[in-house]
Amino acid sequence: MDLPTAVKSYQFGERAKSELIVVSQLCMALTGFAENQKSGGRKMLLLLMEQVRSEVLFAVKSTGERDFERAVNLLNDAISLVESDQPEQAVEKLAAAISASTTPAQAAWQVLSDHELL
Repeated sequence: MDLPTAVKSYQFGERAKSELIVVSQLCMALTGFAENQKSGGRKMLLLLMEQVRSEVLFAVKSTGERDFERAVNLLNDAISLVESDQPEQAVEKLAAAISASTTPAQAAWQVLSDHELL
């Protein structure tokens, strides 16, 4: 991995990981919403999930990392699960997406560390 790609992969991976953790926590929170609040909460959560998906897609296009692409696919699955009122199952997909997003960041960290940039 060259240095410019390593910088981008590290940055995108860390950002995606943070955002996916927030989304996962909100999915869990949605399970405790009162029935009359779930619809609005789900709509807001889906908007956030779609925004995160856009950012991870940008990471795919900027770095070419397949793990980011895998994270997008897992996020798509999680979105579908939230749309069908299954936020608990969406959390499992989000955990896998977090892992997929972390993989390029770890590889990039090693390259950046080897060049004494971290």
